Amino acid sequence: MVMIVLFDGDCNFCDQSVQFIIKRDTKAHFRFASQQSDTGRRLMAEHNVSEDLDSLILIDGSKAFDQSGAALRIAGKLNGGWKLAYGLLLIPKPLRDLVYKYIAKNRYRWFGKKEACTIPSPEIRQRFL
Repeated sequence: MVMIVLFDGDCNFCDQSVQFIIKRDTKAHFRFASQQSDTGRRLMAEHNVSEDLDSLILIDGSKAFDQSGAALRIAGKLNGGWKLAYGLLLIPKPLRDLVYKYIAKNRYRWFGKKEACTIPSPEIRQRFL
């Protein structure tokens, strides 16, 4: 089953995260859409995700996951040792999300905002919605 990652298209860290996922997702489990795109906004509305939520979103079937839940579920599908991060889901969500929220709050200051979109190669472009 293909899962959809909704990311902040203005955020350098988010763009780098998408590139990180693509490199380690050799089975192409994931498709991607910017939260600011028409597709992203439609998917967020369909899954009752607030546009004010400052988080990466993972849509897996009829379920939407955010914050650390999304990040760890994504890690669980990646090649290599990243699968081990999936086990961190055993930590209570409020504790996991403290770390996630700290990074999210500071991502523009630490990594900046994008001035232009990354242009993916044709084979990668097909993974974007």
